[in-house]
Amino acid sequence: MTAATVHVELPGRAYDIEIAPGLLAQVGQFLAPMGGRKHVCIVTDHNVAELHLAQLQAGLSAAGLTSEALALPPGEATKCWAELERTAEWLLAQKVERGDVVVAFGGGVIGDLAGFAAAILRRGVRFVQIPTSLLAQVDSSVGGKTGINSPMGKNLIGAFHQPALVLADTALLGTLTARDFLAGYGEVVKYGLLGDARFFDWLEQNGPALAAGDMDARVRAVTRSCQMKADIVQRDETEQGDRALLNLGHTFCHALEAATGYSDRLLHGEGVAIGCALAFELSARLRLCSQEDPSRVRAHLRQMGMKVDIADIPGDLPDADALLELMGQDKKVLDGKLRFILARGIGEAFITSDVPRDAVLTVLTDALAGR
Repeated sequence: MTAATVHVELPGRAYDIEIAPGLLAQVGQFLAPMGGRKHVCIVTDHNVAELHLAQLQAGLSAAGLTSEALALPPGEATKCWAELERTAEWLLAQKVERGDVVVAFGGGVIGDLAGFAAAILRRGVRFVQIPTSLLAQVDSSVGGKTGINSPMGKNLIGAFHQPALVLADTALLGTLTARDFLAGYGEVVKYGLLGDARFFDWLEQNGPALAAGDMDARVRAVTRSCQMKADIVQRDETEQGDRALLNLGHTFCHALEAATGYSDRLLHGEGVAIGCALAFELSARLRLCSQEDPSRVRAHLRQMGMKVDIADIPGDLPDADALLELMGQDKKVLDGKLRFILARGIGEAFITSDVPRDAVLTVLTDALAGR
């Protein structure tokens, strides 16, 4: 499989996700027919700009499109009010109109921030996601969740604003560090764990080749992940029900990210991987799934050389009670009750609010004791 298209069918807001190596060179062919001015505004970060911006602008130029780019600092701290204001004011200075296209060119941070700026600019302008990280290609670029962080928690300020197009150039994954690639792989594993046991089986067999650079495996993994997300988003765009399944591992993850100050101590995908392992551990302790399931999850993550347990996070962490308190700030709290995504087995996740606080506290206490 060298190329694929995943269609996201939403009434009046349908779009395609194009997945293949080498899409950056063809970008003008996709954007030129979209209309609007022949001038494209790109929001990116300094790291991505240095590696890939010239190639993107050459691809636009080949189709007769001019472009300007705003490069922001890399990292989770960029998802803040100050950088949102800077981005929105820059786009207004560029005279962006409703019919134009804003390009979000980077990882999940840039996609979330630029997408939110597009959502609120002139009450909504179109934007195209060109995700450059594995995490963004399989997760954050698809589904229309945009936003920034608050000191109170992650992604608490935002809007649902679907992209007009997603271009996932899998060749760009070759410039990621091993750590960044594996962080994104945490989200790939999540899809198998939440709803496709056969995909998890495939990852157990093909994960090492995928990490080593096998392009066919990379296209397949990105395509299956996007297809699963698209199917769920089509059923539940604004997370009233099924879409919460995509948050498997995230309730633990967001608390750990807050505890580490959204810093490089813990990348989002690393937190997702640890969170998935903890969610399966909690499920096993509640006798929802067999004890073999969390062992299998951990074994695969270890096989891939990933962070697996809280013990793998460097530096000090707050105690179990404080982590539980941080979970209470999560968006998945409903009527004051924590909603967890638990599992009856690999590929069989479900949503519940009926989780005893003591059970969560015990899992966290034991995980911290392993440090």
